[in-house]
Amino acid sequence: MMSIVDMETVNLYTEHWLAREGGHLYARHYPGAGPAFVLMHGFPDNLHIYDGLVPHLIAAGRRVVTFDFLGFGASDKRDTTVYGFKQQLDDLVAVVEGLQLGKVIPVAHDAAGPAAINFALAHPASVHSLCLLNTLYAATPAARLPELIELFAQPGLTALAGEIIQSPEQMGFLLNFQFGKFQASLNEHHRAYSEAFLGPIVVGSFMQQPSSARAFVALAADLFAEIGRNTARLATFENLDVPVNILWGTNDPYLTSGMAHDFKQHLPHASLTLVDAGHWLMIDEPEIVAQKMLACA
Repeated sequence: MMSIVDMETVNLYTEHWLAREGGHLYARHYPGAGPAFVLMHGFPDNLHIYDGLVPHLIAAGRRVVTFDFLGFGASDKRDTTVYGFKQQLDDLVAVVEGLQLGKVIPVAHDAAGPAAINFALAHPASVHSLCLLNTLYAATPAARLPELIELFAQPGLTALAGEIIQSPEQMGFLLNFQFGKFQASLNEHHRAYSEAFLGPIVVGSFMQQPSSARAFVALAADLFAEIGRNTARLATFENLDVPVNILWGTNDPYLTSGMAHDFKQHLPHASLTLVDAGHWLMIDEPEIVAQKMLACA
């Protein structure tokens, strides 16, 4: 766990608020050598899911950037922002250009897959390699959406979802239900730490004000359309000429290891490592994940 590395190193960053249409992005830049690892979170969480991983990467002397997408964490959460997967791709562009990072290694978890992969397709000269952690991109029979996401992604349930998001009691019930499903899939030695560390991040995204609720609802509503758009790009994706490092927690009940093999099938020259961990593998096994990231970068 985090005690393996001197945890004082986690504070060795400079903070940046990068202005762009829709608000200011909050980013942390840890100086180091080599192409920067740009770590991206999914929803409904934020950059703190990487707090246990970052010390291992910077202890190896590597440059690291973490940031919150607009609508999440410490980034702006404006009512006027148009949230969606294009916005997240543009957020990544703003970070790479704003911090003058040069060639980077986009690291995608959960719903950040489209931003990382589509950035690589659009800006191949700016990408050293890709790292995919229990993420999604295109249609695959191996995927099963979490019930919370499925509810908010269904067009026919928009009115119901809108009512639920306005009720702290009902939203709290759904969050506890969904978090319990993820927790039940974990090994016993991962469960207690995940509950103590991850639970407040996820719940806090909705309960703290300003809330991430609006961004979450918009991204969920855009999910099926984004999967369709990316499915249409698969031929281009398969010709992606950068190394791809696939690291996958095998105890994920939704984005299963079958998805990891599906990615590998589309990218025959990619590397694949299965980790005995859950959906948030960087929280469950940060040292192992860091070792595998460094070995391929």
